[in-house]
Amino acid sequence: MSILEIAVASQIWARRHEKRQLAVLDDADVLKVLLRIAFVVMAFTLLISALNLAAGRPQMLAEGSAPVVTDR
Repeated sequence: MSILEIAVASQIWARRHEKRQLAVLDDADVLKVLLRIAFVVMAFTLLISALNLAAGRPQMLAEGSAPVVTDR
């Protein structure tokens, strides 16, 4: 094999090996991902609540069942 072929094969092996290492997540990475997801969900919930309050119609969870439309 020529030097160029050895260099190309070495680069291919290094990139495949690097991708395998990136796929492994440790506990700190998993915790970061879960915290980011929780933050996004909380921010979205606060945004929706703020928009409902600004529109003058806050959401009530235990207000009762929705009225059924019978006249159609």
